[in-house]
Amino acid sequence: MKVSVGCNNFTMSELARICGGVLTFVGGENKDVPFRYVCTDSRETADGALFVALGGERVDGHDYIGAAVSSGSDCVLCERIPEIQNDRKYVAVVVEDSVRAVGELAKAYDRRINHRKVAITGSVGKTTTKEFVASVLSESYRVHKTPGNYNSNIGMPLSMLSMSNDTEVSVLEMGMSAFGEIEYLSRIAEPDIAIVTNVGSSHMGHLGSRENIGKAKLEIVKGLKKGGVLLLNGDDDILRGYSNPDFEPVYVGIRSDCDFRAVNIRQTISNTTFDIVMNGKTVTNVVIPTVGEHNVYAALFAFAVGKRMNLDDEIILKGLRNFKPVGMRQNIYELGRITVIEDCYNASPESMRAAISVLDGIRKQKANGRMIALLGDMYELGAHSERFHEEVGIEFAKRGGDALFTFGERADFIAGGAILGGLDPERVYRNPDVRDPALSGEMLLYSLKAGDTLLVKASRGAAAERVIAYLRENISRLCN
Repeated sequence: MKVSVGCNNFTMSELARICGGVLTFVGGENKDVPFRYVCTDSRETADGALFVALGGERVDGHDYIGAAVSSGSDCVLCERIPEIQNDRKYVAVVVEDSVRAVGELAKAYDRRINHRKVAITGSVGKTTTKEFVASVLSESYRVHKTPGNYNSNIGMPLSMLSMSNDTEVSVLEMGMSAFGEIEYLSRIAEPDIAIVTNVGSSHMGHLGSRENIGKAKLEIVKGLKKGGVLLLNGDDDILRGYSNPDFEPVYVGIRSDCDFRAVNIRQTISNTTFDIVMNGKTVTNVVIPTVGEHNVYAALFAFAVGKRMNLDDEIILKGLRNFKPVGMRQNIYELGRITVIEDCYNASPESMRAAISVLDGIRKQKANGRMIALLGDMYELGAHSERFHEEVGIEFAKRGGDALFTFGERADFIAGGAILGGLDPERVYRNPDVRDPALSGEMLLYSLKAGDTLLVKASRGAAAERVIAYLRENISRLCN
């Protein structure tokens, strides 16, 4: 990871003061040095870059300080000074914890800028909600948003450091896998508005139960400013019962009686229209250029943020219409004579079911064609993994899926669940080896017909997009 520091005016002595580190001059004169970039990869360092040496189980950044300095970086943030030959010269700030030092630097920079902050976490839909919120707020404000997947203990602070100093609102995504991580990020960000999209099953292997996952997600209130706004999913059983003497939750939802509720939801192949009921008032014909109930929730959160920031309804609706999906998240397009739903960024039991619902909805909008899915491994589900995979297969069969292709060893349980749910075993095709996307590609080339809709979804580690790439490379054979 490498970011350009928005203000371009930090020096190593300032860094030492901010994070409580020891300024150390290695092999050279005692001269303060400025830095314009912050980088955690020695291969991306250059003149003016601060190289952050991160410890790790497999790779220790301290082993690459020499390479970073040789590449031109004369600034290093580290936990120890290694023995480096060839008389390399650089300035270091030595700290107890490099990650936390970057967090302190980000907080110090953030406090220099007069802006409001929206923080978002949740098991599913964080990034989509972030993009909807940023799209709405960008209609009236200069907005900074977390790029890509910069939502970790090191990624989110780096995102904050890249913020330009004329930012009026920042929209920050927070990920986690264990207790304490969201609290840490929230205390760095100090948000004005905090969102928890839902509590799912991701990280069940680490935390053991949805109740524990909910507690970890709700750590977001630890840094929420006094008088701040807490937005929660009112249809989520874990979040609905939350109480806090310092923050009165504002609920959004579809099924429950919420402060912001979506009703009269209508869907086409390319967009969704719905109405929003709030405070006894109804806003009609809200349009978002994507499909699926899960996207309605994301749009509801964005609408609620817009209202809390005093935007007019028409401005908010324009921002929702201008939403653009990012990355490999539910990208719907035509490939030859089939429709593809590419949703390969990540997967959990909840997002799998949501994607299958979208697949079913699109199939119903088409005059002909079948409902086909390639579903892959889901990770970090612990002892519950087999059951969660099986339930996804049952859901696919219950929705009336026509053919199922599985990708990965864990996904074999999806196949078993689909058969339990009533899908003909002869219409279930298995590939347990994620190292061989061509095998799945060949199965699909043999089976797909003109008019079919194909969903491709799996956890990031499965890289299921390689199967789509194989279909694209062999498009002349598709549906022949």
